[in-house]
Amino acid sequence: MRNILVTGGAGFIGSHLVRLLVNTYPDYHIVNMDVLTYAGNLENLKDIEAKDNYTFVKCDICDVKKVIEVFQEYTIDSVIHLAAESHVDRSIEDPFSFAQTNVMGTLSLLQAAKEYWGGNFTNKLFYHVSTDEVYGSLGEDGFFTEETTYDPHSPYSASKASSDHFVRAFADTYGLPTVISNCSNNYGSYQFPEKLIPLFINNIVHNKSLPVYGKGENVRDWLFVNDHARAIDVIFHKGKLGDTYNIGGFNEWKNIDLIKVMIKTVDRLLGREEGASDKLITYVTDRAGHDLRYAIDSTKLKNELGWEPSLQFEEGIEKTVTWYLKNNEWMEKVTSGKYQEYYKKMYNK
Repeated sequence: MRNILVTGGAGFIGSHLVRLLVNTYPDYHIVNMDVLTYAGNLENLKDIEAKDNYTFVKCDICDVKKVIEVFQEYTIDSVIHLAAESHVDRSIEDPFSFAQTNVMGTLSLLQAAKEYWGGNFTNKLFYHVSTDEVYGSLGEDGFFTEETTYDPHSPYSASKASSDHFVRAFADTYGLPTVISNCSNNYGSYQFPEKLIPLFINNIVHNKSLPVYGKGENVRDWLFVNDHARAIDVIFHKGKLGDTYNIGGFNEWKNIDLIKVMIKTVDRLLGREEGASDKLITYVTDRAGHDLRYAIDSTKLKNELGWEPSLQFEEGIEKTVTWYLKNNEWMEKVTSGKYQEYYKKMYNK
């Protein structure tokens, strides 16, 4: 029996992880802590919300007193920390909220774990989920490894780098059992449509402009969200304490090439002429501090723990586009803000 606290479990990646853990480990009690900002959506978890081994708690991770109370009430022995502000453009507009949530929120959870576990760290784990953006930008060659020096370029990546440092500091100073993973760009179902793939799928469907930064030459490594959830599961159970694991899809795409694949896929599935929506592409001024290329080397994770991605981008994007087209009601609720009414309905608050 384990009592695992998953933070940010109503978000995109978090909801996939919570579903995987609840369904795979009936003897585990999964406590989903989420403050339900704009990106947290309990409707993402409707299929498992009635399970006996699942509990939702609305809580701000920055509220250390409330966090400690959750540890006490549910006898938490492990944390998988995903809760974070994650949109780079938003971080440029409002860096303070990113520092508050990503840095102080992580510190709050670390302090709660340290205090509640009281130095008895047997069978305890604090798993911190981070990003490849902490490593900065690559040129045309090379990959991020677990030894790559941190070089964040945006307020978002700086806040995540800082949170990584706090996790390692608590491990070194207090002996807290920790593990960190840094992942590449995720895509798949239930992603809030501020991110590139769901935003552009929705815009293509509605014949809206597709704003592309610069010339669309920026390169990202794309990871199917279900594969990320599987990787977290493997690292949680088999990862070496104090270690870092990079999670990537071995799946690099220039933004403009990825966008054209999405256009062809959406147009085909909607019965349009393939590529008819190319006309929607609009090039806009590049954003400040825009990293040129990210590419993750996941060799360590593959060799030591046996994980590798289950599918490549063309197959994954077909599944993803198909899901968004079939779940238009979900998209409409999210874009209109009506999804936030679900919490009030379910919890009478």
